[in-house]
Amino acid sequence: MSFNIDLSYIRSVIFKMMPPAAQLTRLEFEGPEIAVYVKNPQFLLEQGDIVSQIAKLIKKRIVIRTDPSIRKQGKEVIEYIKSVVPAEAGIESIELDEVLGEVVIKARNTQLVEEKANQILVYTGWRPKIIRSPPMRSRVYEEIMSGYLSESDYRLKFLRALGEAIHRDVLLAKNGSNYVRLTFLGAAQEVGRSAVLVETAESKILLDFGLNPGRGLSPNAFPRIDLIGIDPEDIDAVIVTHAHLDHAGLVPYLFKYGFNGAVYMTEATRDLTTLLLKDFLEVTEREGVEPPFSLRDVEKMLLHTVALKYNVVTDIAPDIRLTLYNAGHILGSAIVHLHIGNGFHNIVYTGDLKFGKTRLLDRADYEFPRVDTIIMESTYGATDQPRREEAENELLKIVLDTYNKGGKVLIPTLSVGRAQEVMVILADAMRQGKIPKIPVYIEGMVHEVTAIHTAYPDLLSKDLGKRLRGGENPFDFETFVRLEGREPRTEIVESPQQAIIIASSGMLTGGPAVEYFKLMAPNPNNSMIFVNYQVEGTLGRRIRDGAREIAFVNEKGKVEILRVKMQVYSIEGFSGHSDRHQLLDYLRHVQPKPSRIILVHGEKNAIASLANEVEKRRKFLGIGDATVLTPNLLDSVTLAYNM
Repeated sequence: MSFNIDLSYIRSVIFKMMPPAAQLTRLEFEGPEIAVYVKNPQFLLEQGDIVSQIAKLIKKRIVIRTDPSIRKQGKEVIEYIKSVVPAEAGIESIELDEVLGEVVIKARNTQLVEEKANQILVYTGWRPKIIRSPPMRSRVYEEIMSGYLSESDYRLKFLRALGEAIHRDVLLAKNGSNYVRLTFLGAAQEVGRSAVLVETAESKILLDFGLNPGRGLSPNAFPRIDLIGIDPEDIDAVIVTHAHLDHAGLVPYLFKYGFNGAVYMTEATRDLTTLLLKDFLEVTEREGVEPPFSLRDVEKMLLHTVALKYNVVTDIAPDIRLTLYNAGHILGSAIVHLHIGNGFHNIVYTGDLKFGKTRLLDRADYEFPRVDTIIMESTYGATDQPRREEAENELLKIVLDTYNKGGKVLIPTLSVGRAQEVMVILADAMRQGKIPKIPVYIEGMVHEVTAIHTAYPDLLSKDLGKRLRGGENPFDFETFVRLEGREPRTEIVESPQQAIIIASSGMLTGGPAVEYFKLMAPNPNNSMIFVNYQVEGTLGRRIRDGAREIAFVNEKGKVEILRVKMQVYSIEGFSGHSDRHQLLDYLRHVQPKPSRIILVHGEKNAIASLANEVEKRRKFLGIGDATVLTPNLLDSVTLAYNM
């Protein structure tokens, strides 16, 4: 049987296997799913396993929807749900999606609602969509859910058009003519603007489409899709590995110039990316710079986003199946597995990965069904980081030393990932008496990002997930203060009270961290601690590398020299990236072994050093005679062909 199962075969199997009692009325292809509409969902209580049997046979995702004629009225639906779901579930809201026939139930304990899901569907005719209500309210999370409800009609039309595109018959590959080619549009011999074009005889897929934050908005900050003769409208799909600007920052730009396909990512990545992009627009506009895309482009991206869970196989093109795996880098970060053709070629793209457990996340997955080519990040390919415990102890020592000098600590940090980890470390250290209970001021996107973290306990490390599900918020403490607006900054810095300030951005490319830095830099009793990677060209990188005189344009438009007298520290052990040792260890663990290893997302020396280590340790890594490639920008590599 060919990779792309004939549509008439799919229809015939479903109509044949669905029990007559279901009263099937129609089938619809809605994105990667096949929606089966029935008039009698009662069969789910008696023969519910038949759906999974059909899905397994045709290798497609199936969702049961009810015929609109049997759906009960809204008031009755809401009253019934409240009557059958235990009060302990903590239902906060119930909304009806008239277009999709879904009832969106937001609750603190989703498990108690899920136990009643089939019962609700059978009685009301509305399919439950159950959403976790996090302990910290996230404005972005709520806006996304509200947006999907209000644009449900557009969303359904898009999904049906997408379904037709995904499930169409293959053309060239069906006749035995196929190929797989990669073109590196960014992150080749550099960190930033990650973008890899995957081409087959049937499809064009982008793996990430990010910005280089160290190059402003110059052409070299953008993936160079403009130089390869492919328009955004030619792309079938985009897969986003995680919510950092260098991987997701320019996806809306594609929509601005004609892309109209689907964007695949995890739910957490969707929420965090939306927040990140809106903040990017606000910062660029505030600085008087014209952004490369608009808020409307971000909103369109959201409507075209298909959110996936880890380990779920999904059709994204007639000849490509996608599975996302945990990358361990930040919340929702994913390793991409592409199954192309009927076993024709299999690609693993790591995005950014962490092959070591952290406070926030469990380590990256390393077992896949098949692997022919692995595209692996190399950010720290030439560096071994301190152990996590050492990094934590160093952070707490600097905080304590600065406290004893009467100074303040500034921790400029990426809003996603590092900030939350630092918050957990500081909160636990204060609970345990390792450092004094001092104010921790949190500014920028950090609070909103943290709220999103609390919405996905299942994606966090086992310890944090357990604490959240048990009703504790490990990201909060009695001395933590959330700041709104700019007014308190001078007052905080000039106060005699010792304090810790956590603010974005982590590379001092903008945001409140830069303003705090300007205020705190002249005082030698203060400290600044970098806890994340500093990209070449950023202010953070210059200061980390020793610059102690920084030129700024002040509010009057004059150049002002700032002399940095505060103590500057860089703790590499908090990185969400794997160091050299972990990258090699990851290759050693990956199963099955690839025949081709492609190293990207690293500065030239890091990639060269890692490639050299891989070559020297082939036997230890178990990779045999696998080819090791270190492509340059715009290099194309043909992975497989059958012409």
